[in-house]
Amino acid sequence: METETHRHPALFTVADSQGLRGEIPGGHTKNLFLKDKKDNFFLVTVGENAVVDLKSLAGKIGAASRVSFGKPDKLLEYLGVVPGAVSVFGVINDIENKVTVVLDADLMDNTVINAHPLTNEATTSIARDDLMRFLEAVGHRPLVLKVSE
Repeated sequence: METETHRHPALFTVADSQGLRGEIPGGHTKNLFLKDKKDNFFLVTVGENAVVDLKSLAGKIGAASRVSFGKPDKLLEYLGVVPGAVSVFGVINDIENKVTVVLDADLMDNTVINAHPLTNEATTSIARDDLMRFLEAVGHRPLVLKVSE
């Protein structure tokens, strides 16, 4: 598994990160840490420009009810990150498998995926197939679904 990590100033939003376009090739991610009313948690990872309708998302991802954003304390507890640094790599900290990983099918059309390595002061590029191997290795077989509009 080969990765490349690029250090940069802290990035808190997709708009912040778009200033790096051209420097870091591949698909760039936007991450939604969500929960349903039964406290099932989901990490939905989509392309940076994807539009996600939270009202219709619940049915697509198998949530028990409509979804809302998970609280920062649960984000830190389960994924070991704070808002602004949410990343698919955070599931390495979810040893109890409390979070279901959902990858948008459109994002997976990219051969390279870019995500924060648990800090928003860097971006790690990983081959799509290696990302899938990473997720399997940490016990999080992802759902790959068309979730963007």
